[in-house]
Amino acid sequence: MGKISEALQKAGHEPETTQVGEERPDPAPSKAPVHSAETATPMRPVPAADADAAAARSVSEKDLDPDLISYFKPQSFEAEKIKILRTSILFPEQGVPPRSILVTSAFPGEGKTFISSNLAISIAQGIEEHVLLMDCDLRRSSVHQRFGFGQVPGLAEYLAKGVPIDSLLLKSPIPKLSILPGGRNVHNPAELLSSRRMANLIDEVSARYPDRYVIIDSPPPLLTAEANAIARKVDGIVVVVKYGHTPRKAVADMMENLGRDKIVGVVLNWVEADSIKYYGYSGNYRYYYGK
Repeated sequence: MGKISEALQKAGHEPETTQVGEERPDPAPSKAPVHSAETATPMRPVPAADADAAAARSVSEKDLDPDLISYFKPQSFEAEKIKILRTSILFPEQGVPPRSILVTSAFPGEGKTFISSNLAISIAQGIEEHVLLMDCDLRRSSVHQRFGFGQVPGLAEYLAKGVPIDSLLLKSPIPKLSILPGGRNVHNPAELLSSRRMANLIDEVSARYPDRYVIIDSPPPLLTAEANAIARKVDGIVVVVKYGHTPRKAVADMMENLGRDKIVGVVLNWVEADSIKYYGYSGNYRYYYGK
């Protein structure tokens, strides 16, 4: 077993072993904090710095971003469209499902973190699938905030300083969903994300177990080099487009740079209600998914 897998197992993030034919109930949202100070009896007074770090890693349902609609509103129109995206990924018409999926957009502010976070939750809500959500936007990491965590170390510390992976993984309140936050800002994100250490990390966490999916939130490839480096290492790519905002040429250039053969879906985000009424729906919907 590789060092990364050993760290995942030690941290309690390994997929559960299920016998063939064994029934497993649908996961129900957990309302208990995962990292709670009450679960351990301290043997000595906790220093202020340690207490701050523990508080940053302690979250409950009330700390989650309301925009995590796959968790809070699983029957909503938006969540249903996320499920369509999930189905197209897990059950492709041809070939095998991608184990590692990059979620990106041409420009900032188009909703890639909204999509990657909700897609990760939706996949984790399946019967057998486990998910690791990785924040690879080392310039503007925000996944940890979506899930209610404070400022915590993460991928940047693993790549730049060799901090053990088991000390960086966060266990979210959503069953079967773990998070590797981006960590502190670094001056050389492109070099770190194109390193052999990063390639080994993606290979290890996505290929070793058949029921684990890795969702990667990345920066815009038209503005930075990081997404292009990661795109060469993942199995599939989801492109997020802001309706009425992203130029067609920018989308075409982005897909060409990333590789059209890896595109598994395109999300049209921020679609207004009037734009989708002809589909038979009405209301203040944030996005519509379409291949």
